[in-house]
Amino acid sequence: MDNVQILLIVVVVSLTLLLLVVGVQVMLIIVDLRRAIKRLNSILEDAILGGGLIRPDKLTGVLELLHKSKKLETHGGS
Repeated sequence: MDNVQILLIVVVVSLTLLLLVVGVQVMLIIVDLRRAIKRLNSILEDAILGGGLIRPDKLTGVLELLHKSKKLETHGGS
């Protein structure tokens, strides 16, 4: 075989292994993200249904604060 063919075979094999490793890492990240989203979903369901963490009056207070700060920015701060 030529040196060029050997070099091509080495490059193809190394790139294949690299892509395989990257694919496994991406799959692990996706699985971890899925677990985190499930955990966040259960926390939010408990908070909304149980009324423990998020209360409507606090949520509307935060929204009003954001709305007031937005008004101040559009009117020049006065």
